[in-house]
Amino acid sequence: MKIFYHFFVLIMVLSVGHVFLACHAEKKVKVLIITGGHDYDEARFDQLLAKLPITYDKVEHPDAFGMLTPENIKPYRTVLLYDMPDRITESAKKDFIAMLENGTGLVVLHHAVCSYPDWTEYLRIVGGRYAHTEWMKDTIPQPASTYKHDVEMMVKVGDLEHPVTEGIYDFQIIDETYAHMEILQTVHPLLFTDEPSSSSLLGWVNRYGNARIFTLTLGHDHQAWENPSFIQILSQALRWTAEKSGR
Repeated sequence: MKIFYHFFVLIMVLSVGHVFLACHAEKKVKVLIITGGHDYDEARFDQLLAKLPITYDKVEHPDAFGMLTPENIKPYRTVLLYDMPDRITESAKKDFIAMLENGTGLVVLHHAVCSYPDWTEYLRIVGGRYAHTEWMKDTIPQPASTYKHDVEMMVKVGDLEHPVTEGIYDFQIIDETYAHMEILQTVHPLLFTDEPSSSSLLGWVNRYGNARIFTLTLGHDHQAWENPSFIQILSQALRWTAEKSGR
């Protein structure tokens, strides 16, 4: 009888542990998604969002800035930018920076690297930018950034151990490329390509304030959104940026 009792207790402990781990693994990240300033296939983008481990609210410019206030941003653990506005108000700049100082994460996806060309701090936040005009690197003039649609390219994983790229191996994708981008040397690189129409660095992580930031230049349309490696990278990035401590 004692043996049966101990066996029963062991089974119950293992069962409860299994349920706890399963619930923990399935816990979804609360995300604010910001769009506007650039056309995109909203129906297919929503299909991508349904595959991610998140619950979310989506807001479009010009209403997005109001969501960045300390009161409104509080429910969200990370923000996904899929927007491309030209301008940002001074009050919105303060709210944006305060959000990052307070530890809310940030994922900057594709054309969001083109936003706010006149806001220098945005370059420091993101760690790179699509340069709309000629720029300088070590006193040497650099050409403005360029883009090319429907490029089939190989993506190479530069860091197999980072939580964003863990379990990801080199893969092919069809996407829009950005070339001649300005990327700060202080970022931690994750994803590369040898495609001539693209800057070599496709994805990187950065820190600003107390926030984890991941930038990915991939993600123009459904050809990328349906790629399993792209989905996994974006899923892991949203989870990673939602955490405030560690790597």
